Amino acid sequence: MRSGGKIAVIRGVFAARSGGNIAVIGGVFAAMVAAAGFGAYSLLSSDDSSGDPLSAAADAKPSPIKTGPPSATEVQTTARKFLAAWAKGDAARAAAFTDSREDAAAALAGYRKDARISGVSLKPGQRTGQTVPFDVSAVISYGGKKVTWTYDSELTVTRGQLGQALVDWKPSVVHPGLRRGDTLKTGEAEAPPIKAMDRNGKELTEKEHPTLHGVLDGLRERYGDKSGGVAGVELWIARAKGNAAGAGDAKERPNETLKVLSKGRPGTLRTTLDAGLQSATERAVSKHGKASAVALKPSTGEILAVANSPADGFNTAFQGSYAPGSTMKVITSSLLLEKGLASYDRRHPCPKYATYGGWKFQNDDKFEIKNGTFAQAFARSCNTAFITQAEKLDDSSLSQQARDVFGIGLNWQTGVPTFDGSVPVQSNAQMAASLIGQGAVRMNPLNMASVAATVRSGTFKQPYVVAPSVDDRQLAKASRSLPPDVLKQLQSLMRLTASAGTAAEAMAGLGGDVGAKTGSAEVDGQKKPNGWFTAYRGDLAAAAVVPEGGHGGDSAGPVVAQVLRAGG
Repeated sequence: MRSGGKIAVIRGVFAARSGGNIAVIGGVFAAMVAAAGFGAYSLLSSDDSSGDPLSAAADAKPSPIKTGPPSATEVQTTARKFLAAWAKGDAARAAAFTDSREDAAAALAGYRKDARISGVSLKPGQRTGQTVPFDVSAVISYGGKKVTWTYDSELTVTRGQLGQALVDWKPSVVHPGLRRGDTLKTGEAEAPPIKAMDRNGKELTEKEHPTLHGVLDGLRERYGDKSGGVAGVELWIARAKGNAAGAGDAKERPNETLKVLSKGRPGTLRTTLDAGLQSATERAVSKHGKASAVALKPSTGEILAVANSPADGFNTAFQGSYAPGSTMKVITSSLLLEKGLASYDRRHPCPKYATYGGWKFQNDDKFEIKNGTFAQAFARSCNTAFITQAEKLDDSSLSQQARDVFGIGLNWQTGVPTFDGSVPVQSNAQMAASLIGQGAVRMNPLNMASVAATVRSGTFKQPYVVAPSVDDRQLAKASRSLPPDVLKQLQSLMRLTASAGTAAEAMAGLGGDVGAKTGSAEVDGQKKPNGWFTAYRGDLAAAAVVPEGGHGGDSAGPVVAQVLRAGG
């Protein structure tokens, strides 16, 4: 269960994975190794101590410490010995072939004890450089029942501090879904299974909606014991607290079921999701190798769809943590309008460059708008129009606006794990960068869909996927709403952007009450920025991010437009 604007990258110029015996007969294992393409060379016998960290001649003469990447022979030999020791159930010996003996020994011992593995065979595949993939076939024994469990994993061989070739230890060697502190466990499930239903009473299955994998796991973990089901017996990943998936991801992930030994009886849980819109959103993100999107209902905060590509990946749509680029200008504009530092049709500077805190900021292709209005600057996503106002703001102004009006960072209680956005207090150049969605500002599609929804409805409605009445939880509430005149101007700005600005191409053909904002967030080390887009159409708001997608209007824009069109 378990944007628009581009930022130059220059120094000083802002840039934006029971206990029974585990054994593999040596000859069989060797045959599997050879058949798997480990190469034509002499395989060391089980009593050969050559290169064995546990065996060394006492009178051996010192030899030079090897440096550089391990050779092909070193990679193959180390991988073979590590896998052979693991297969035999000798956790200590296997761990000695790694660069982190204590961690590896604990994980491999737990593999038998906690996951109740009574037998395992490991079949190595073709080496690629220093990496060796391998197939795992394990027997899980619990309550007198034995079930076979198969999966693929891989290991990488590196050079140790003393020059020896060692397995670069990571929990993912044991299983690709494991992160530091995670463990594999077999037993009675911690929560009964659930039958998740959409808002219209249709069952939401992982088979039909694979991108809901993480959401369904999260729902089961929180509501399984509240939905009238009976727990079965499973093998699952028990997550370490605070364990996130990696760069760009935040907060902990739910426990994850890997193998069901006995199903139990599911309980029923009604969600706010819409199966039809969910399918449409999945199709929209599937056009990109990596993308995430969320759709919700502005008038209520009900989440209608959430999708990620790849479908079996981390739930970036809810738990991602990325700089939002120029979509952040929706929040920043509300601040400038409210403080009287900007007005829809008032003249507003948009020079090619603007300097603040020692950093030089620029617009995409260094454009400028001479004698233009704030509306024109917003619609074209002019960075400098916002940077020029930084000196008139307090360091905490943007953070307060994001929290007090848009509910960012207020510990949302959606029903599943989420990252609720972060706009920390910054100073100098970092504060200015935050105004255009760079610096330390972090968001995900759920957060940005909520921002668009707040503009559409006029009041922050905390998003949720399970009604709060199910478990009497309290939804987050923003302390205030925008003044009516500011809200009206903000809606007009987003409407102009959708009809004649950077979002116009993506939003073409979408009639009714619409509004949009594009974004492109520069990331160090990436050739192309992350593309962002947030918009609304009537009582439907959506947002998407396409990592390394380039301009938001070109990458994330069509995703959001497809979702809005499907919901219309």
